[in-house]
Amino acid sequence: METVILAVVIAVVVLGVLGGLLVGSRRKKPLPPAPPTPPDITAPPAEPHVGEEAEAPRDEERRTIEEVGLPEGSAPVVVEEPPVVEAPPIEIPEPTAGRLVRLRARLSRSQNALGKGLLTLLSREHLDDETWEEIEDTLLTADVGVQPTQELVERLRERVKVLGTRTPAELRGLLREELLALLGTGMDRTLRTEPEARRPGIVMVVGVNGTGKTTTTGKLARVLVADGRTVVLGAADTFRAAAADQLQTWGERVGAHTVRGPEGGDPASVAFDAVKEGKEMDFDVVLIDTAGRLHTKTGLMDELGKVKRVVEKHAPLDEVLLVLDATTGQNGLVQARVFAEVVDITGIVLTKLDGTAKGGIVVAVQRELGVPVKLVGLGEGADDLAPFEPEAFVDALIGD
Repeated sequence: METVILAVVIAVVVLGVLGGLLVGSRRKKPLPPAPPTPPDITAPPAEPHVGEEAEAPRDEERRTIEEVGLPEGSAPVVVEEPPVVEAPPIEIPEPTAGRLVRLRARLSRSQNALGKGLLTLLSREHLDDETWEEIEDTLLTADVGVQPTQELVERLRERVKVLGTRTPAELRGLLREELLALLGTGMDRTLRTEPEARRPGIVMVVGVNGTGKTTTTGKLARVLVADGRTVVLGAADTFRAAAADQLQTWGERVGAHTVRGPEGGDPASVAFDAVKEGKEMDFDVVLIDTAGRLHTKTGLMDELGKVKRVVEKHAPLDEVLLVLDATTGQNGLVQARVFAEVVDITGIVLTKLDGTAKGGIVVAVQRELGVPVKLVGLGEGADDLAPFEPEAFVDALIGD
């Protein structure tokens, strides 16, 4: 009985201890945070009223603009004007007469190979067959051509045999006469840019890539402007990148007007517009720069013929100038033949003639085409294009 009572007491004590522990743990748990206080919302300003609901204006002290003072030391406001783009100054080209003076100096370097070489050979005491062969080689190397070389050597042999004693002055005079006979002093080398019944004169410039055709067209504009002519440039080379820009730059330097079209456009259309504007604006000369067409491409040469036909709807061409590189030698004759089949060549412009031994190409190309060399390029300067004069050319080759 006592055991049962003891067990009951122990159980009651245990239950009491567990209940106290449970109540203590609940009291130690933190209370949840208080809910946040709602923010104060400020009502937006009332919209202004109109009409009868509008408020009466309040009397406020107002100041005029004269009474409002500016901060001391403030810098005045400066309004910058856009920069004015000035046109490039118009250059005054050198007269053509003065350019001929430089011909001897520019060609003096080539007389060692041609003029002085011939004089040295002709001055030998005995002119045997071997010496005459050397004379022939010298002429052929200078691109005089086979047929003209044979004719020149044959005449020289006859005259030297008759002459007998040969002083340096006599040999120089003899060689000068024979070279002038080859070049042809009676050919008309004037540029036909002044048609009698109409204006303007029309000149078309043709040639292969790399001969300096566009540059020559720009230099020719300077020659005409120096002679007091007004010029229109037709940039019909629409296939070469920046060709029109190059030609326009040449024109702007001397005040020439340039007509151009879109890159890759129809060159015949540009040429047609150039002649049209030249007539409407009463210019003296129209220079048409064409694309540097490869003479082996039939389609491109046909396009050149189209340009010529379209231009002639306005008026016939007065000049068709073929630009040849004097350093290309006999290859230039191949180009000349093909161009002559497409357009009627009326004159030759030889570029890069200074400082080379290829001066004989003048003889060969004239003999091939039957047309004169009218202009020669003497260097890279803007005014290094001069009318061709056989006497000055020969004197430069053989020296004084």
